[in-house]
Amino acid sequence: MQTMPAHAAHHNDREIETLEEFDATVSARGTLAGFRVQAVDLTDRTRELLTTDTAGAVFLGCPMREDAAAKIRTDGALVFPPVPDLPFDPYRGLVYSPDELFAFLADGYEATPDAQAYAWFQRTKADGDIFASMLRAVHDDSVSDALDELLAGARVVGVMGGHAMARGTEEYAGAARLGRELARAGFTVATGGGPGAMEAANLGAYAAPHDDDMLTESLRILGKAPTFTPSVTEWATAAFEVRGRWPKGGSSVGIPTWFYGHEPPNPFASHIAKYFANATREDGLLARSDAGVVFLPGAAGTVQEIFDNATPNYYRSRGEPTPMVLVDRAHWTEKLPAWPLLQSLARGRSMEARIALVDRIEEAPEALKRLGG
Repeated sequence: MQTMPAHAAHHNDREIETLEEFDATVSARGTLAGFRVQAVDLTDRTRELLTTDTAGAVFLGCPMREDAAAKIRTDGALVFPPVPDLPFDPYRGLVYSPDELFAFLADGYEATPDAQAYAWFQRTKADGDIFASMLRAVHDDSVSDALDELLAGARVVGVMGGHAMARGTEEYAGAARLGRELARAGFTVATGGGPGAMEAANLGAYAAPHDDDMLTESLRILGKAPTFTPSVTEWATAAFEVRGRWPKGGSSVGIPTWFYGHEPPNPFASHIAKYFANATREDGLLARSDAGVVFLPGAAGTVQEIFDNATPNYYRSRGEPTPMVLVDRAHWTEKLPAWPLLQSLARGRSMEARIALVDRIEEAPEALKRLGG
């Protein structure tokens, strides 16, 4: 089973994103010239900053003492100081963890950094502040950079599906088994990071190292809070109860957005790349699903994702088309007939051999393998 490194190999070895990397660089190289230091608290590294060359370096949101900041500016470094009173760090070097986004959940969901970031987004979006929109863009770009580093070398399968799929249903259990099977087959499961089908697939990946009883019992516990309405607090607390009882779950990725603020991220994705801009998030999720995408029954959002994924496959704008598996024949041929349109688009093109429609969730992993050649 594939496990993702906590901090994958850098595309750019000039980036420093943790205090450990900072210390290692200073002791090994004796210089910080030209480096990019991202969101590292350097308050206790004044001596190092005062005695190390920082010419051409860039410090993004790194707390430091005033004398250190003055000295490195004199060296010719660029210093972007931390922005006070923000509920998020726009310069962050790593993606989020569930514990980080759901900190203070015991005081109610409204107290969490996730809810605070959404409230800030609502406030600043309404008044059209240019500084706020710049901070959102910088944050989203930092998250994309961190996500690329995390997924370097991984075989990513996207699982798309609606947020309306309730815990306690047979559909939810099926989506969880799908996530588990994909993770056990060595794929990194990536979802939109929200509730419903997305949560189920992340739960399945989390359950991959555990036995069958763990998944059965987890589904029972989660069924007590079937949806995130009326209470996100109860919904999320049930998920953390599962995580507490079975720690050391398998890793997977969730890529949610504050654009849909009513929709919280799910705590089963070990790595959460959360965005302000939904368009960046949608495209990023599909572009990174290099080993294929499974589409579970959903509504408008999932239909949009099918064709967002089909377009680069049609034009081969990202190279060879990637596998697309649609699950539930009746849903995708009668209720929302996306399949006939997808078939027509694919006809006579190289993507034709990379699409499949299956009846049952259990058939999806096999179809993916078959289409992936």
